[in-house]
Amino acid sequence: MKTLITVFLIVLLSASFHPANANENEQSQQLKTLYFDAARTGDIELLTTFYNAGLSVNIANEKGYTALILSAYNGQTEAVNFLLGLEDINPCQEDARGNTALMGAIFKGNLRIAKSLMGVDCEVDQSNQNGQTALMFATLFDRQDIIQGLLDQGANISLKDSHSRSLSDIAASQGNQILADKFKQAKP
Repeated sequence: MKTLITVFLIVLLSASFHPANANENEQSQQLKTLYFDAARTGDIELLTTFYNAGLSVNIANEKGYTALILSAYNGQTEAVNFLLGLEDINPCQEDARGNTALMGAIFKGNLRIAKSLMGVDCEVDQSNQNGQTALMFATLFDRQDIIQGLLDQGANISLKDSHSRSLSDIAASQGNQILADKFKQAKP
């Protein structure tokens, strides 16, 4: 069955879709749904088929989620590593709210994936539409290993989110006074 789907995908992806043709537009949307489902479930074979057929690895759905963001968020370590190995991947790409794959991995507690994503060349203080950075996400969810890793990469501890909350404020809001005090005592 998987081979049949693969052949079908190659044929459809190789064909030219014309936006004026509603049926072909519907087929295109169905293919994108399959692609994003493959990212969610970690189906590397299907992701490879799409990539080899010419689909951009950085294509995003209506919420701005890329295959990398979805794989990271859903804990698909092997898929994340596969995608990071592709030459034209943009590991810093944001979704519609400005969140990155790293932020999604931190949020979901996928620490192995977060560590892999910390190893790519992205701005360590990249922020979303709420002014939140990966370090703020790690602080919010008390991801100690990630906090230290981001600090080692030079994350700015003096940044505030769009609500003027500091790292110390974020830690304290979660009842983590030890971490809040640590950030208060740190020199920016």
